[in-house]
Amino acid sequence: MTASPAPTASGTTDVVLEAVGLTKHFPVRRRLRELGRARRSVRAVDDVSLVLRRGQVTAMVGESGSGKSTVARLLAQLVGQTAGEIRLHDKAIRASRGRAFRAYCRRVQMVFQDPFASLNPIHTVRYHLTRALRIHRRGEDLWAGLDDLLTRVQLTPPELFLSKYPHELSGGQRQRVAIARALAAGPEALLADEPVSMLDVSIRLGVLNLLRDLRDRLDLAILYITHDIASARYFADEVLVMYAGQVVEGGDGEAVTQRAAHPYTQLLVSSAPDPDRIAGAAVVEEPEAGGEPPSLINPPSGCRFHPRCPHVMARCRTEAPPRLPVTGNGTGHWAACWLYDAKTVSESAAAGSEPAS
Repeated sequence: MTASPAPTASGTTDVVLEAVGLTKHFPVRRRLRELGRARRSVRAVDDVSLVLRRGQVTAMVGESGSGKSTVARLLAQLVGQTAGEIRLHDKAIRASRGRAFRAYCRRVQMVFQDPFASLNPIHTVRYHLTRALRIHRRGEDLWAGLDDLLTRVQLTPPELFLSKYPHELSGGQRQRVAIARALAAGPEALLADEPVSMLDVSIRLGVLNLLRDLRDRLDLAILYITHDIASARYFADEVLVMYAGQVVEGGDGEAVTQRAAHPYTQLLVSSAPDPDRIAGAAVVEEPEAGGEPPSLINPPSGCRFHPRCPHVMARCRTEAPPRLPVTGNGTGHWAACWLYDAKTVSESAAAGSEPAS
């Protein structure tokens, strides 16, 4: 049983959207010679729990194929979950179609990775935004609404952009139009699926600053999906790290990115560009993780990272670690790693060593 979210000073909860034990398995199409066998599944997401709070950014970080985008699509109700619950203001929701889905979309919107693919190339900016306003804000003055949306995403003067087609805009401008369309619904939660990965490096910071400004002005709860832990360090209040369909570490953004606890998070941090390393600053040599991500049809037993982990122990191969608190690394910082089990810590102290951190 999950505890109810803590109330704020005003007496209302700041939790907007919550996932509890969210799981998604995609059945694999069977070949002719496999018809007599049990059907296999891709275990894309396994037992993922997260909380999106009003006025905060939660980043979900991981390599390609780790299940980040599937989590976002589950939260947007674009695909149905195999197990687990999605709660909107502490109320379980399943809204796959019809009026219930439209009502859900007014409160939870998604911004996709590729802005060119998410906009219809045969329609103008005016059409995209007008349609969203008519669906979600009936009776509102359309001209005032269009002007407000484009001004919010810093596409000014608005009349300069309304008659343009997607191919006439830059990548950053297209993504701003996609964000404006999401804002037309007046959402409480925004699910941003790698919103800057398709953009030039020179304009990524501008879009991240726009999302930060919208978070502050509109009190949005934002889920930021990314494979770039450096941008999560800059942008997020809370960071969750996904590996092979599971969340393996989480906590305050500063603690997770600056003092990574899980060996996989340490691998992500070490692979991110670091000016100090380029400048020749002294670095501590750590054992490197090798190998490739596991198959999600037949994932490894125990900890899914154990075939690549430089600190692997016998129990890692047979027992899946729970969420264990990381002492000294900030309030709420945890890692699903046996290195932080009390027994392992005491044995390491007796042997004169410390867990990896």
